[in-house]
Amino acid sequence: MNKKTGIIGLVGVIVIAGGIFVFTGKKSGNGMKLETGIVGRASITNVVTATGTVEPVTEVDVGTQVSGIIDKLYVDYNDVVKAGQLIAEMDKVTLEAALQASTAQLARSKSEYEYQQKNYERYKLLHEKELISETDFETATYEYEQARASYEEAQASIVSVRRNLEYATITSPIDGVVISKAVEEGQTVAAGFETPTLFTIAADLTKMQIIADVDEADIGMVQDGQRVSFTVDAYPNDVFEGKVLQVRLGESSDDSGTAASSSSSTVVTYEVVISADNPELKLKPRLTANITIYTMEREGVLSVPNKALRFIADPQSLELLGLLVENPEASAPEGQRLVWVKEGNRLAPRSITVGSSNNNITEVVGGLEEGEEVAVELAVDAPVLPPQGATERSPFMPGPPGSNKDNKKK
Repeated sequence: MNKKTGIIGLVGVIVIAGGIFVFTGKKSGNGMKLETGIVGRASITNVVTATGTVEPVTEVDVGTQVSGIIDKLYVDYNDVVKAGQLIAEMDKVTLEAALQASTAQLARSKSEYEYQQKNYERYKLLHEKELISETDFETATYEYEQARASYEEAQASIVSVRRNLEYATITSPIDGVVISKAVEEGQTVAAGFETPTLFTIAADLTKMQIIADVDEADIGMVQDGQRVSFTVDAYPNDVFEGKVLQVRLGESSDDSGTAASSSSSTVVTYEVVISADNPELKLKPRLTANITIYTMEREGVLSVPNKALRFIADPQSLELLGLLVENPEASAPEGQRLVWVKEGNRLAPRSITVGSSNNNITEVVGGLEEGEEVAVELAVDAPVLPPQGATERSPFMPGPPGSNKDNKKK
């Protein structure tokens, strides 16, 4: 019976990264077996996973540079707007009064300037004929310069007041969609050290981007143009596609002023910008995306399991399986790897050139042909434990409660 068991071939099939490897095993009477794999073609893929936030490609905060009361609002959430379109107005009473005051001040300054200019020209002519003193001429010159400075100041002031009045009429700077509204009619806004935001307008929601935080251990594998797939919790059954647009290695240039690389405790991450089409408008701003970046993709390449590259042919152990090891001391030349090819009951060393690799399989560039059989692992079956409750018990050990009573009855 043991002899018959030792010649039974164990066959298994495993799918790895799009390719199929057939594993076979030859088992000995002591439970030892040799697992082998048939060299085949597969797809080798390496990925980096991260999380990020969906954002519009172009997003503009619309604010106001003047303080006052919001008089009228002309747009709401999700409204489509055009560049230059009126979207809000502030109360203009105070600003119009300021404009009138500046206009009156400008008129006074102009009149004073024109009077002092004529007076200066008269004194200058008299001074050239030595008909007035030097002091009188200096006084006329001083009054003329003062009037000219006041007039120029009034001109600059009225430009500022007019511009503030224009700021009370708020228009959209771009074509887009209103995605945020921070004020209501009648609300007072104060433009102090920073401009208050009234609206946020996204330029085109059919083109989105994801700002992903990639761990420092993975950032070296991420490059521009790599394919990306991602999902969002709002549509768990949909897989969206994108590509790496930018790997930010320096300071971020966004309005938030945050750095492209950030550190939290001992974790360092880098920002990666991913572009994504959004024709159905499913991707909404601020959604959290679970991202897979494909840092390497090799389709239909000749491959072997990684275990085959680490297999060590032990002649004594393999002899128990009826296998003969040829040249057990063989080693691969520099730059190549060694595998053991099974031909009948023989294992022969073979030096191969390898290429791309992931956690499971490695590409074979040269040295093997499709369909050849390579040794993968020499394994030993785990011992079979007796079923629970079937272990032997000493007759001198006390039994479970009630057992003595049952024995006495018997």
